[in-house]
Amino acid sequence: MIERFVVIVLFEGVDLLDVTGPPEVFSLLQREMEEPTGYRVVLAAETMDPVTTSAGVRVLPDVTFDEVGGRSIDTLIVPGSVEVDEQRRVRAIADPAVVARIGDLAARTRRVTSVCVGAHILAAAGLLDGKRATTHWSTAAQLAAEHPEIEVDADPIFIRDGDVWTGAGISSCLDLSLALVADDFGAELAQKVARQLVVYLKRPGGQSQFSVPLVQIATSTRVDDLRLFIAEHLGEHLTVTSLAESLHISDRHLTRIFKTELGTTPAAYIEQARIEAAKNRLETSDDTLARVATTCGFGTVDTLARAFRRGLGITPGEYRQRFRLQRA
Repeated sequence: MIERFVVIVLFEGVDLLDVTGPPEVFSLLQREMEEPTGYRVVLAAETMDPVTTSAGVRVLPDVTFDEVGGRSIDTLIVPGSVEVDEQRRVRAIADPAVVARIGDLAARTRRVTSVCVGAHILAAAGLLDGKRATTHWSTAAQLAAEHPEIEVDADPIFIRDGDVWTGAGISSCLDLSLALVADDFGAELAQKVARQLVVYLKRPGGQSQFSVPLVQIATSTRVDDLRLFIAEHLGEHLTVTSLAESLHISDRHLTRIFKTELGTTPAAYIEQARIEAAKNRLETSDDTLARVATTCGFGTVDTLARAFRRGLGITPGEYRQRFRLQRA
């Protein structure tokens, strides 16, 4: 078994979900595997005193930074923290003492990651110099202004540049953690964990922080079954009749379900689902555009391109060039 020693950094005012999200993902992975995952997650802080998070909840460290010592770290996860002034302006905080500790820990870490505004701490430690990175949209301008040596992209959910990963908004810690699982164990297991979390099976790193591609919460088991059927048959010729038959209901009843429970039409929903699947393949595979079009149900490259222009305002080729995940 390969041991994967994961260190999550704690400090006063840290965002709570940034800290608790990744361990939950790693824990759920074990449910899907017979053999041990090898993940050993610890919360590290300057002292063993309780740390008060931004939510007011106190968290107990497992070890101090000194106790981590010279041990090799597989994954270092750096959460963030912000302050809000009287005009409700948000500003990311990078405590020099924390920055210094991150620099020391990163030197013996295989994979360094930040969640949300934790990117500001990585930047202050010089770990993002010359790299492309993201952070929460509300502090992206601050990151770009303070660190012009970084290519800041405020749009994607997460970005991987070599062995450094940066995540966007707070809840994107789940997306980032799922991507780490996929990197270690493959996409299939990551998708199984996503099901356990009841989140979108694969929210691509290049997906906009502001996009809401598909209805995430089903209002009934029937709707959930419908969404799953569509996702599993995107490459087929999907019609109102075939979808209705899958649920054993009439065409008219199916159309009513889309309108009242999903707020869209069957055709619009299917196209959006296919676009999301195509985005995923463009980001994570070397498939040709023709292969992507066929696999995702568009049939031809022209149909794929029209759907992308209509839904995203760019071509599939432009999307791949911008959001293709870099490989180690």
